[in-house]
Amino acid sequence: MKIQSVRCNNRKKAFQVKMSKRLLSFPYSKAEPRPSAKDQIVTVRVDRELAGEGFTYVLESGKEGTVHSEQVLEYNQDPNYLRDAMLYKLTIEVQKRVKASILSKREIIRRLGTSATQLYRLLDQTNYSKSIDQLLSLLHVLDCEVDLQVRVKSSSRNAA
Repeated sequence: MKIQSVRCNNRKKAFQVKMSKRLLSFPYSKAEPRPSAKDQIVTVRVDRELAGEGFTYVLESGKEGTVHSEQVLEYNQDPNYLRDAMLYKLTIEVQKRVKASILSKREIIRRLGTSATQLYRLLDQTNYSKSIDQLLSLLHVLDCEVDLQVRVKSSSRNAA
């Protein structure tokens, strides 16, 4: 996702990143190298070498750091980013299972009741227009059982 602009907010100790009508923050503490009171940010800019999908900052010490838009989206728990990340992981697992399967691709296509083009679309990890239920159907054809596990994040604390 393209970054439109980036600013430093020293009061909040965070970068303010504008991406598609949304203003997201990214704390200095998550950046590497880490800006501090003794080594403050001199300049920050959207990095055109990253096709606008990241920003670069320079500290007083001369150290330079880059933050990719995916880091900002992940930190802010963007639902679309999280969906795409889950779809990517599931697709990689499907690719492994297809490769290890004794079934031919032609048989997988027949059992899915689809076309070869559709199967290859499902196996393409860069394609995010497919749905998770299509991948689950493919895993079922490959004789895999999928359990969805929901748990509290290890960094979260439960209020008692």
